[in-house]
Parts: sequence; structure tokens; C-alpha cells
Amino acid sequence: MTNVITSPLKVVTVTLNPALDLTGSLEALNVGTVNLIDRGSLHPAGKGVNVAKVLAELGADVTVTGLLGADNQEPFCQLFEQLGAHDAFVRVPGASRINVKLVEGCGRVSDINFPGVAVSSADIAAFEKQLFALAESHDVFVIAGSLPQGISPELCAEWVGTLQEQGKKVFFDSSKAALAAGLEAAPWLVKPNDEELADWVGHKLDSHEDMMAVAEQLVGKGIANVVVSLGADGVMWLNDEGWLRSQPPKMEVVSTVGAGDTLVAGLCWGQLNNWSKQGTLSFATALSALAVSQVGVGVEDIRQVLKIQESVQLNSVKS
Repeated sequence: MTNVITSPLKVVTVTLNPALDLTGSLEALNVGTVNLIDRGSLHPAGKGVNVAKVLAELGADVTVTGLLGADNQEPFCQLFEQLGAHDAFVRVPGASRINVKLVEGCGRVSDINFPGVAVSSADIAAFEKQLFALAESHDVFVIAGSLPQGISPELCAEWVGTLQEQGKKVFFDSSKAALAAGLEAAPWLVKPNDEELADWVGHKLDSHEDMMAVAEQLVGKGIANVVVSLGADGVMWLNDEGWLRSQPPKMEVVSTVGAGDTLVAGLCWGQLNNWSKQGTLSFATALSALAVSQVGVGVEDIRQVLKIQESVQLNSVKS
């Protein structure tokens, strides 16, 4: 079993389009009529912020950066202080977006994502300066989430490429045009799910073998690690050691919100601690499995993760 220790290494998480997540739970969503929410919460989010929360609670030395709306920054500031994360966000005029997530009793989630703040060329220049200043003292970066108005997929990919050229390890997790452009910059690790892989290749992927073939195309582009998340079917990971697949135990699903971000955090934690591929994947899979059994992102009790990890199955897979 993998031992959990405090990482001696530092990590930067980048969230270019953070959000306040307004999450409501209800038995079933009825479109076109009034719905009563059983319980709700409003909390700071965005994929990079979620990754930072999990990593900080595991024990990493986390610096958070990106572009944060000045008008509603206080919940984010409170979270970063609570986590002990170093706040290196660039403040921009306006308010960060609010995303609505409606979680039904069956586990289905409906997302209503609003646009973020529109950033100016001055905002972009300030962020670039911050990012590459952090690169002078950090070797691992997680760039995750969507892009705000004003930042093109190509510009984001350029940042990924520059960090990689500087010898940094970039974990990249995005979707649609941002993912497609970012893949061309050959990040150290990418984590598409089955739908995102299909979107990138331009056609439906009917089997795990189809997904593996597309992942092998990505490795051919120079991406060292391609991790394909399959939801309840586990995770497939391809690198120079070949394919490794994990299967988590069956979990009672409360919410899938943040499960992918939690998986990225687990993979990053393994890298920070120089764990084996097997140890990293089993831990990250267990961490993500725990995430679907709770509302909200985070690790309240590491013993629960380690217990689940004992039941994670690992298998080598041939393409």
C-alpha cells in the first residue's frame, strides 16, 4: 500500500476561468417548471481551484494562480487562507462567473455554466509575468479548466509549450478547442475522458480499444502520459511503461462533480512523491472514487481513501 507523506515538492495550479459553484441537490429535475432544492451550497471552484484544494489537503505546498474577478474574490481568499495555499492570482475588473450544478437523486448532474470575465491585454501580460516568475521556483504545474473571454486556445497552448520547454511538468486538463490546442503543445500529462477523446478525434468511440488507439496517437505527438478517465469503469493510463488500467470498487454515487479534478490531483500527488505508476494510479483512482460518494471536493479523512485503495484492481492492458 502507498504511504501518504508530505511532499517536499511544490506545485502551481492555474485556473484561468474560476467560478463560484452554486450546487443544488434535488430528487429529479423537471424542465420548464419550478424545482425545489433539498440542499444547496455556494463555494469557490474552477478545475484548477478544485485540484489545489485536494492537493493542499493531502499536504502539498500549493500556489494558486490565474485570473480572478476582483468584485467577488472574498470566498476565494478565504478558501486559500484556510488551505494554506499561496495566493498568486492576478485580480481583474469584474466578477468571476457563477456556475449552477443541479444534482439529481440518480446521480445525474446538469451544468449551467456562465461566461467568465473578459480579460484585457494588460491582464494577460500581468498573468504571463506571474506565471513565468513562478516557473523560476516551481517544476510542476497543473493547468486546468476553461478559458475566459480574451484568452485564445492558442495562447494557452503557447504557455503550456513554453513551460514544457523550460523542463517543467505540465498536467493539462481542459476540453473542446482549448484541449485540442493544448494537446499540440505536448503537455507532460493530459486527462481526457471518453467524450473529450471522441470530440478531439471527431467521431464516436465505441470501445475501449478505440479510445486506446486515439490515446496512442496523442503519445505519438510527444505527450508523455495520457490518462483516460472512464467514470465507474475506472482509468486507463498510457506512458512509456505501456498501458495500465484501474478498476475502482462500486461506490454509492452522490455527485460526480469534481471527480475528474480529484483524479488529476491524485496523479499529481503521486508524481510529487515519486511514487510508482501502480501506486499513483491506485491512489488516484481511490481518491476519485471517494469523491463521487460525497458532495463537494476535498479529502476529509485520508483513511477512507486508503481503505478504498485496497480494493482498486490494476491490470496491464495490451493495445
